[in-house]
Amino acid sequence: MSLAHQTLFISGGSRGIGLAIALRAARDGANVVIAAKTDQPHPKLAGTIHTAAEQIREAGGQALPLVCDIRDEAQVSAAVAKTVETFGGIDILVNNASAISLTGTLQTDMKRYDLMNQINARGTYLCGQKCIPHLRRSDNPHILTLSPPLDMRPKWFAPHVAYSMAKYGMSLCTLAWAEEFRADGIAANSLWPRTGIATAAIEMLGGDSLARRSRAPEIMADAAHVILCKESRSFTGHFCIDDVVLHEAGVRDFSIYRRSDVAEEELMPDFFVPDDLPKVT
Repeated sequence: MSLAHQTLFISGGSRGIGLAIALRAARDGANVVIAAKTDQPHPKLAGTIHTAAEQIREAGGQALPLVCDIRDEAQVSAAVAKTVETFGGIDILVNNASAISLTGTLQTDMKRYDLMNQINARGTYLCGQKCIPHLRRSDNPHILTLSPPLDMRPKWFAPHVAYSMAKYGMSLCTLAWAEEFRADGIAANSLWPRTGIATAAIEMLGGDSLARRSRAPEIMADAAHVILCKESRSFTGHFCIDDVVLHEAGVRDFSIYRRSDVAEEELMPDFFVPDDLPKVT
């Protein structure tokens, strides 16, 4: 159960879930590439690719911060090439970068529609396309995409169809790649949280009240670690939920991922989680 000496290419990752995944891998001694846009401090969002790299090194990993807009094919190609030049290859792709706008059809202008679909669906596809030739050379190659199960009920689309299309586009990549690259031994899986996760996105959507009812990003990082340590040829094509992955790995105490003054039943369910998903205890 170790990612020592593995090279991870993480889209986004200067903060939130992507950074938590990076730090968990770094504690194993992994090489972590942060391919994100935030080169200079943002007035409203903490963290840059450089602060992320510092934290990764402090945690015990090797870090390569790269300015990369995953909507730009040339930038992604250059980032992948720099990764291979620096670390000799790529073992894991984490499709973490995402954009969100929970708005209806008449409230979503085309600029926002394009942003979500270019980053989420197209960006995931592009990163996969550029990384897969290198993943083929890895002993245990994984693609992990932070996207939901493909539950096609209208309630997940009617309130915010543009966002849902963009996120499901990411999940369709998982569905396709698991089969397309099965013979190459490349695992393609998705990971999604049962509850809200306390990130900057949650705070922007609902402030501290939503963040309080969310779990910490470390639950996604720990679940991702479990998945990425699995044998790639035997675990592919799955749409995983964070606490289910950890429960199957032996975790029983999930209180460590929430604020101490918030009860488990007060946690906010995330979008796209199937109604029949069993609870874990």
